[in-house]
Amino acid sequence: MNFIADFHMHSKFSRATARNLDLENLHIAAQLKGITVIGTGDFTHPEWFAEISEKLVPAEAGLFQLKDDIARICDQQVPGACRQKVRFVLTTEISNIYKKDGKTRKNHNLVFVPDLETARKFSATLDKIGNIRSDGRPILGLDARDLLEIVLDTGNQGFLVPAHIWTPWFSLLGSKSGFDSIEACFEDLTPHIFAVETGLSSDPPMNWRVSGLDGLTLISNSDAHSPPKLGREANLFDTELSYFAIRSALKTGDPDSFRGTIEFFPEEGKYHLDGHRKCNVRLWPLDTIKKNGICPVCGKSLTCGVLYRVEELADRPEGTRPPNYHSYHNLVPLVEILAEIFNVGTGTKRVSTNYKALLERYGSEFFILRHLKPDDLLLAGIPLLGEALERVRQNKIEISPGYDGEFGRIKIFKPSERKEMNGQPSLFAAPAADPVKNERLNQKLSKAKRSLPEDRPVLDTIVDRKIGDYGGSEELVKIETAVSGPDPLMSRLNRQQRRAVEHTGGPLMIIAGPGTGKTRTLTHRIAYLISRAHVDPGNTLAVTFTNKAAQEMRRRLHDLLDRSTPLPTAVTFHALCLQILKDINDGEVFTVIDDTDRKELMAKALWQSSRGLPCHSGPANCLIRYHMPNRTYNPPTHFSKTALTGKRLHPPPPFTGRISIYWRFKNSMITKTLFFKSFVGLNPMKASEKNINSNTEPFWWMSTRISILGNIGSSGRFRRPERICLSSVIPIRRFTDLEDRMLNILNVSLRTTPM
Repeated sequence: MNFIADFHMHSKFSRATARNLDLENLHIAAQLKGITVIGTGDFTHPEWFAEISEKLVPAEAGLFQLKDDIARICDQQVPGACRQKVRFVLTTEISNIYKKDGKTRKNHNLVFVPDLETARKFSATLDKIGNIRSDGRPILGLDARDLLEIVLDTGNQGFLVPAHIWTPWFSLLGSKSGFDSIEACFEDLTPHIFAVETGLSSDPPMNWRVSGLDGLTLISNSDAHSPPKLGREANLFDTELSYFAIRSALKTGDPDSFRGTIEFFPEEGKYHLDGHRKCNVRLWPLDTIKKNGICPVCGKSLTCGVLYRVEELADRPEGTRPPNYHSYHNLVPLVEILAEIFNVGTGTKRVSTNYKALLERYGSEFFILRHLKPDDLLLAGIPLLGEALERVRQNKIEISPGYDGEFGRIKIFKPSERKEMNGQPSLFAAPAADPVKNERLNQKLSKAKRSLPEDRPVLDTIVDRKIGDYGGSEELVKIETAVSGPDPLMSRLNRQQRRAVEHTGGPLMIIAGPGTGKTRTLTHRIAYLISRAHVDPGNTLAVTFTNKAAQEMRRRLHDLLDRSTPLPTAVTFHALCLQILKDINDGEVFTVIDDTDRKELMAKALWQSSRGLPCHSGPANCLIRYHMPNRTYNPPTHFSKTALTGKRLHPPPPFTGRISIYWRFKNSMITKTLFFKSFVGLNPMKASEKNINSNTEPFWWMSTRISILGNIGSSGRFRRPERICLSSVIPIRRFTDLEDRMLNILNVSLRTTPM
């Protein structure tokens, strides 16, 4: 059986850990990550051991699982695509601080035991030696060699793994308080050490340079202090699911059973290079040697990192492989990839929302990172994600290495690449335009519909505890219990409205007169898709025509959705277009003008044209030359005086040309980064259309083909279609791409549901 295991983590009873670090949240986080076996951590702590004994039950030999009633509640927080079995193995980390050979030694060790009775005996022995109650990772003045002896005496199936062996301050081979070899630490009991943990700041090739580690299985674990950090590093197995099979695979190092490790990029670890964080000094080993290990700012000794320490102990050149070695895979956590793509922090709502959506659609994080093809990510609506995964898999990334407790920083894209590749037009790359993708969505919605009868009881939400949410911050774990009552999504809808809400086909058009409940139906439809079909609210956009309607929609969605569910975006079309313009123009601030300002600009354009002033080319001019034939116009006398000053201008004479007045007007808009409040106003003659010759079509009509139909009013007739023109400030190449994407949505077949 192929599975992933992460053995090293802590509990809420350890110092500097999340308060939601309990068995339930570890169970949830393991499924989100795609991990089958996880350590309990901290079993020596009496309160934590009591929780372990109460909530876990034996599963396969030497492994445990959550009790069924607890697991069922936790699984409600896991997307269906991520659900899998989770097993616990009893582990704990001990901090050994002691004197040996005239030097203070500080190293951490990970202990494994197969059953609760062995764990109880081991803890009882340590309780006689030091304080095991104040910290989940107890600090004991106990020689690491003697700790191993206690492990062996307590039970013959327990074993010890030196933890993060290269960390400067607390590790077996650390630069500050470690040893130079395994034998120096464990002496006569060295043969009982068959595996070591490499830590976040090193990877297998760095360890292969030290021949003293030959014959030891190199494992990697997360050392997680919160649920989202689970699986930062992990181990790959192909064996039966049991404690004893895992122990055997680690002891023998059989590559058919122990398949290798999942690794941080070592540069991302917080002790990779040398330096002083407080002095903002970071050095490579050669520079540290040149400075005699002294900080050039404060004059104190530098913290020498893992790379420096490996160089000190290495007896092989870089690139050397030992006779027996295992494969490894460098990965970057998905939240870090998303944060890099969006250029935001890992704990932001945008990262969290998109992380959840990816897991709901594709499955666990490790499946996405290791197996998913970039082409399969097109449905995700995140343009750079496939490219980012490919770069990570091929090690084509830039890292600012970590040092002296500061984690390294990953750079997958240069700013210019992100600007070029990650444009807002992806908003319009809707999966609905593809029949195959439509069918997948239809199947998903149909399944959700079949599983949710109309008389489904209301779910009452009870706050039980906190879970680190998928993106890194914390959210409430919801435990849902059924109570009697009507379904809030369906109880106020008639038959036709229900039909629209539960529609499982392609795009839907709802045609109805005023007062028939259109807004209610659309709002319930959105709530249905989010809560029942598990559509990501972060990828959901609701567009209305007035600010009042948008506010009303947001209010209703707030009442319909669970309080912990983020609200989808509900805006007016004008607000949406303005935001698009800002996003694809690097956040440039646009000034929205009204009809009065527009008339003033139009009057100035007419005045300039009548006097033959020089003109400047630009995007608008290019559009006109491309689209429009020569036409003859008699400019209206409506603009003979300006709207603001009231000064009378000389009536401009008729002229022939490529509507120079039009591009003068448009160029003034571009130069001033102005945009019409009505957006329809990109027709510069709209206020005086009756004065334009009948053979002249509006100038702006040819620069866009995007029509948005308004609602049917009480007269039963459509309003005049609104035209949305984005070309006035978007370069033509970008506009063409955006236009094509928008048309892909608008040209699909619409299913009509009258009400």
